[in-house]
Amino acid sequence: MAENNNSQEQPLLLNGSSNSKHETFTKKSSPLPSLFKWGLKSLMWAIFSIWVAAIFFYCTGFVSHLLRKWVDATEGTLFGITGSIFLGFSAPILIVAFLAFIYVSAFPRDNFEANKSKFPRFRLWTFPVLVDGPFGVVSASEFIGIALFIVYVLWSITYYIIAGSSLVSKLSVPSKEKSYFMLELIGVRLGSIGIFCTIFLFLPISRGSILLRLIDIPFEHATRYHVWLGHLTMFLFTLHGLFYVAAWGLQGNLPEKLVEWKEIGVANLPGVISLLAGLLMWVTSLHPVRKNRFELFFYTHQLYIIFVVFLVMHVGDFIFSIVAGAIFLFILDRFLRFCQSRTKVDLISASCRPCGTVELTFSKPANLSYNALSFIFVQVRELSFLQWHPFSVSSSPSDGKYHISVLVKVLGNWTEKLRRIITNYNQNENENGSNSQKITACVEGPYGHESPYHLMYENLILVAGGIGISPFFAILSDILHRINEGKPCLPKNVMVIWAIKKSNELSLLSVIDSQSICPSFPQKLDLQIQTFVTQQSGPSLEEGKIEQNNISFPSIFMKKGTSMSSLVGTGNNIFAGLYVILSTFGFIAFFALVQVYYISKFGIYQWWYRGLLFIGCMVGGVVLVGGIVVISWHLFERKFAKNENNFTDSCIEPILSSENGDTSLASVQTLRYGSRPNFEELFTEFSDKVGNVNIGVIVCGPAGLQSTVAKECKSQNLSKRGRKNNAIFHFNSHSFDL
Repeated sequence: MAENNNSQEQPLLLNGSSNSKHETFTKKSSPLPSLFKWGLKSLMWAIFSIWVAAIFFYCTGFVSHLLRKWVDATEGTLFGITGSIFLGFSAPILIVAFLAFIYVSAFPRDNFEANKSKFPRFRLWTFPVLVDGPFGVVSASEFIGIALFIVYVLWSITYYIIAGSSLVSKLSVPSKEKSYFMLELIGVRLGSIGIFCTIFLFLPISRGSILLRLIDIPFEHATRYHVWLGHLTMFLFTLHGLFYVAAWGLQGNLPEKLVEWKEIGVANLPGVISLLAGLLMWVTSLHPVRKNRFELFFYTHQLYIIFVVFLVMHVGDFIFSIVAGAIFLFILDRFLRFCQSRTKVDLISASCRPCGTVELTFSKPANLSYNALSFIFVQVRELSFLQWHPFSVSSSPSDGKYHISVLVKVLGNWTEKLRRIITNYNQNENENGSNSQKITACVEGPYGHESPYHLMYENLILVAGGIGISPFFAILSDILHRINEGKPCLPKNVMVIWAIKKSNELSLLSVIDSQSICPSFPQKLDLQIQTFVTQQSGPSLEEGKIEQNNISFPSIFMKKGTSMSSLVGTGNNIFAGLYVILSTFGFIAFFALVQVYYISKFGIYQWWYRGLLFIGCMVGGVVLVGGIVVISWHLFERKFAKNENNFTDSCIEPILSSENGDTSLASVQTLRYGSRPNFEELFTEFSDKVGNVNIGVIVCGPAGLQSTVAKECKSQNLSKRGRKNNAIFHFNSHSFDL
């Protein structure tokens, strides 16, 4: 079986022998692109490694000595000590971001090839190490990252305590004074560790960050790192505050110290306000609160503005410049998201399916690209002006250039109101013959993986729970389109494992009209769908009706609609790069002007006030200078959209006409009632079938399902005794959980 599959690979990967010879000749005769790629990647890794090493060993005397010499050599410049520290700790990450735009533009990730290794190999980022516990499913690479952060914190605290004890022992003061001083010294050191952790806290939360695109970490994964780092950072800042409170309490001057606001030095009251805002965000972001009171979590998390502003007033400009680079990248992303979300997008299609699922289709510009593993944030104005909800896309890029679709499971108040609007719209239209009401939405995104990694495995297992099947519809549609059009496509053997509660969810299979996409797909793709209906012992009476093609359900269809905006960090690389680079130069220019014509001229010396001016220059660079780029970008996209208007309708209608679509996927479906998937049996059967190969496993569903599948992947990879093959299962999660 494995040999036959390999023999079928050639026609899909190559469009003729002449092309393949030409490509081989080009690669051999043009080593410069590969050399440039290697050099650029090496340069970015070198800058990043030196930057991380400087942070890791900051507590040591060696790095402190180097930093002191660096400051002495550069503080005489226009930007002073603030500029020196900014160059040392913030500039490196901005330089990597600049180089990253060159890299992703010159070497796009949409080109992929089969693994040339003869034998399957483990990969750090797809091998689950921890499957149970507070961190959820943790890959080997994530485990290494967690371990490094723990080692960094413990190493720094230990070094500071030893060095502090040595320093305090040399003081000629009473023992009580020594203990007070030691408490404050440990407090300030914990604060400095927290400042460095704050850098990494803000880096993963930028949804369209070029850094996430560079290392191909999608935002839904990056949010986990933000959560982990948020716990660590707030724990350190809380200890930082408690040590000072303990010292001041023992000295008997706690009330005076808490409200102290120094002109020169650290201002205590802004620090107290910043810490309180951080604690409120921390408490409301804990999983029980976030799960049961999401709106409380969402609204209190907007206190990050208070947290950052009062943090800079607490520490002043030159200390804040340590973390300024990461926060600047976040401000860039946040402003661009704000601009994109101002565009009102008309829903060109909305339908309520029998299983309690709503399908929404938005118009999008042709040059806004995405892949089958992307997701978008949606706000429906008729429901709320504040609530944004993330959804995986259910359409593939090959379905059409002018639309993007999502499936929404009706579970809460917001989704229930959405279904009610569509149902009422349909009823009014039937009664009155027309309906002037429409649904307007705002959309952010698309975000997701930079590379379509589902196309990089010849053998795929897709595991879904309920509405988690949604992104797999996009994956299957993408694969079928590529096979039909002769585009590069590695998957040959695909097994879908779908667990649902009720059989009425089976109607979702009609989302893909596989017969019209690729009529001969059974001959070109070994596809099997294993469906488990867990809460029914047999077919329901209505099931036969649902599977028929003459069913109708409430829907809205508009001939024309306003397209979603292309102003997104994952969009046009040229404009996105100009936006980041020019905003950075704008920030530097504003800071230079403030230094010359205000700070130096009027002798501004207050730390807290200089900090406010510093962050004001950051915001000004983004809004004023970056805003010019955003306006130019918007005008360019509008001009492009006008030229594409004539093609919009014809490209959207065919996909919407499958509302009552063909259910040919049912022909490859095996239904089981009253049971749950036996992953050990299913995985073993699949691996025995495909042989000694890499097997990609993608799971989309609740945390329990992810843990179960990850545990099985780990078990299959580690227990190979007596097995016919040594297939390696590569675990990938595609579940968004804020």
